[in-house]
Amino acid sequence: MVTNSASTAIGLSASKIIPLGMTALLGLFIVGFVGFSHMEVVHNAAHDTRHSLAFPCH
Repeated sequence: MVTNSASTAIGLSASKIIPLGMTALLGLFIVGFVGFSHMEVVHNAAHDTRHSLAFPCH
């Protein structure tokens, strides 16, 4: 059985587009929600998490 490697490569890259796009959208939603949240609990939880990971936040 002979398969076309070019079509296989295109199929694999196309199958990765949706998961990568959804991951990017989820990340942007999380950063936007936490970064601009007016709820103090959400902001403080994110702030404490950044400090626990030694990530500079201010």
